Amino acid sequence: MHGAEKTGPDLHTLAADIKQWGYQLGFQQVGIADIELGEAEQHLLAWLQAGRHGEMDYMARHGLKRTRPEELVPGTLRVISARMDYWPETEDNPWHILEDDSRGYISRYALGRDYHKVLRKRLQKLAKQIEAAIGPFGYRVFSDSAPVMEKALAEKAGLGWIGKHTNLLARDVGSWFFLGEVYTDLPLPLDGATTSHCGSCRACIDICPTQAIVAPYQLDARRCISYLTIELRGAIPESLRPLIGNRIYGCDDCQLICPWNRYAQVTGEQDFRPRQGLEAPQLLDLFAWSEEDFLSRTEGSAIRRIGYVGWLRNIAVALGNAAPQPDIVQALRSRADHPSPLVREHVIWALEEQLRKRAVPVRQEKRG
Repeated sequence: MHGAEKTGPDLHTLAADIKQWGYQLGFQQVGIADIELGEAEQHLLAWLQAGRHGEMDYMARHGLKRTRPEELVPGTLRVISARMDYWPETEDNPWHILEDDSRGYISRYALGRDYHKVLRKRLQKLAKQIEAAIGPFGYRVFSDSAPVMEKALAEKAGLGWIGKHTNLLARDVGSWFFLGEVYTDLPLPLDGATTSHCGSCRACIDICPTQAIVAPYQLDARRCISYLTIELRGAIPESLRPLIGNRIYGCDDCQLICPWNRYAQVTGEQDFRPRQGLEAPQLLDLFAWSEEDFLSRTEGSAIRRIGYVGWLRNIAVALGNAAPQPDIVQALRSRADHPSPLVREHVIWALEEQLRKRAVPVRQEKRG
């Protein structure tokens, strides 16, 4: 029998089985949502109209397929939304790393293996398990890999609520988790959405280094450090460079400060544990990497997507923000003639920042 033809109590049993299978595959929560995203669509269109997506053209490229699942995958009736926790066990407190300008801060989600592959593989296994139980059915799996409103769908599926920082929050675990979806033609029973529990708290708004959370539930990506260090391919605006501090790949401040994250559990997923010593690396060590080093050390990591040029750009900014040190100046000079104009621009800026903080006139230093 075709999966979409199943009716009656069997679907309730199947929904319960799907959740159990999800847990067995390493997901901490699984919920089921319908595909009505009218409110999320209006929010997205207003965000795009305001230009707050910056250069992320892909956010608008697919028209309304992002908010209308049945247009992306014809026949879709439900979305199975799944959560997998990733909070890593590290030797040092993230705040300590952020306070040490000799080290680089990498968003905690990127310390382990690239989550896209991990989640998609598990979701595919889940779909195959459903297929083994009921026969062929229509489905497609996603994990931040297509025009999908994953947070809005997860909210509808009861996995949490979208907080003022625009991340999904769950009362029992906070926000340190990944999301993945199975679009399906199975008319499964729905899970109810949860209520919001942000209350009057505005910790995430106040902590944001660049004030990218322009109002509760409203993010201007053009100011967000995650956007600036990952999505943006060109030059980082000069006015924002000093605010980035030592964050060289992403930013976690709004999550680190969130009271709900006191309940976060360390992931049991081996793939999400820190690799290559990147949880608290020395900036000068990273800046000395060759392109071969970068490709080798970021193999299987989400970090690789920014490329070697983006990597040097980001580290140069962090070095410019560090306290003045002769070895930093020397390292920056070694990259001052880099073949990439983008790298050169940020290295020169960083070098000028270092010299300015040493109270050495740039022209005098250049003559020397």
